Amino acid sequence: MKFRPISSDLLTARLEPPKPGCRLVLDTDTYNEIDDPFALVYALRSPELRLEAVYAAPFHNDRSDGPKDGMERSYGQICEILELLGEERPVFRGSERWMTGPDDPVDSPAARDLIARAMSSEEPLYVAAIGAPTNVASAILLEPAIREKITVVWLGGHGLHMPKTDEFNMAQDYYASRALLESGVPLVLLPCNGVVSHLLITIPELETTLAGKGKCGQYLLDITRDYMQKHPCASKVIWDIATIGWLCNAGWYQSRLIPSPVLNPDMTYSVSEDPERHPIRYINFLSRDQIFEDLYQKM
Repeated sequence: MKFRPISSDLLTARLEPPKPGCRLVLDTDTYNEIDDPFALVYALRSPELRLEAVYAAPFHNDRSDGPKDGMERSYGQICEILELLGEERPVFRGSERWMTGPDDPVDSPAARDLIARAMSSEEPLYVAAIGAPTNVASAILLEPAIREKITVVWLGGHGLHMPKTDEFNMAQDYYASRALLESGVPLVLLPCNGVVSHLLITIPELETTLAGKGKCGQYLLDITRDYMQKHPCASKVIWDIATIGWLCNAGWYQSRLIPSPVLNPDMTYSVSEDPERHPIRYINFLSRDQIFEDLYQKM
């Protein structure tokens, strides 16, 4: 699909950090890894954010039988976490398959809710996307007008300095990832290896900071112990909280506006020299300690 550019003034404004109390939806492949539950709990416990809804994203690895199964398992875990914490939010099932081409959006309750929620208000809606972007890209393809209503904060790909960008979220659905970069939607891109990979934790750190700190803290400690039981002395990167941290306090991050890179079929980036190509906000550094301190305090 050829997208009509949105106003450059609007695009630039939407790439600035949000004001406290911003509207938020979270698109998450929650069952895929333990970092997604960390991000969901962080969003729920952050008064700077108004989490309006949660979308289950598809994924496929050794924890699912395919994208549909991954989405359903994620849906179930989202509901489990909300019930455990005594929280109520609308939860929507997402895509049951990947996009098969650039003009093949996957219709789903999540995509339809994103469209309706975005179009329902003049107040911007932030979309924290921490999985394959099938739900988000599909919503944009189904209703391109939402590009003027939303800002997508996506954990996807690797740093521009890396030889390949075959990161899990980006590589799961190439066409959705490419659509996100080509659509002109206001996009804050948090690359994994080389930037967000600094968000490392260990079991001893979590035992010191989270043990006995209420249902939230104890839940996160327990799932991390279970996940890392075979490697109790190793560190684990908690990728997905990077999106929530930026929404809470962009001062913990360094970033710049760059032309949206082109995602090639071999999962490499081409950095465009076209001055007319729309900008995105690219995160190139984050303060690991400040982000985790904020998370721990909110538990």
